[in-house]
Amino acid sequence: TGGGSGAMGGSGSVLPRDALGEYQELTFLSKQEILLAYKRFSELLPKEERENACSARVPKSHILTLPELRANPFQHRICHVFSTSEAGDNSMSFEDFLDMLSVFSDSATFDIKSRYAFHIFDFDNDGTLDRKDLEQLVNCLTGQGEESRLSRAEMEQLIQNILEESDIDKDGTINLSEFQHVVSRSPDFARCGSGQQ
Repeated sequence: TGGGSGAMGGSGSVLPRDALGEYQELTFLSKQEILLAYKRFSELLPKEERENACSARVPKSHILTLPELRANPFQHRICHVFSTSEAGDNSMSFEDFLDMLSVFSDSATFDIKSRYAFHIFDFDNDGTLDRKDLEQLVNCLTGQGEESRLSRAEMEQLIQNILEESDIDKDGTINLSEFQHVVSRSPDFARCGSGQQ
C-alpha cells in the first residue's frame, strides 16, 4: 500500500492509490470519475464514518437523494439490483455505488447496460419479464397519478403489443436475449440508460 499517502490535510478519507487502479480496471469510469464518486459517496455518510468510507454502507434513503436517482421512476429497483447488502436493506457499499455509476456511465457497453436494465425491470427477480413485470414497468413509466394511469384495457393492449414485438419464442415472457434484441433496435435505449433524457 502507499504508506501514509492518505494523510494529506486530514479532510475526510482519501481513496488508497492501489484501490484506485483496481477500480479503474473493474469499471467503465475514469480516474477522475472514481475520485469524484468517492467524494460523493463519503458525503452521504455521517461525518464520523467518512474516515472509513471504503468499508461503510450508505442507507438506501440517502442513496435516493442523489440527483441521478431522485427523478428516476425505477429508483427503488436500482437500489435493489446494485446493493450487495446481506441484510436485504438495499444499502450500498462504495463498490456497489461504483458499479451503479459505471453501468450508468456513457462508457458502459450495450451488453452491460441492457443486462442491468433487464434485472431492474424483472420486478419479481425470476429471470424473465412476464405480464406482471411489464405491468409494473408501465406503471413506473406512466406514473401512479389518476390522470396518467392506463385503463385496464389500455394496459392489456400495451402488454400484448410489447409481447408481440419482443417475445420471439412465444412463451408469454421476455427473456434476456429477447430483451436485448428489442432494445438493440431502439436508439433511445442507450440514452435513457445513462440517465440523460
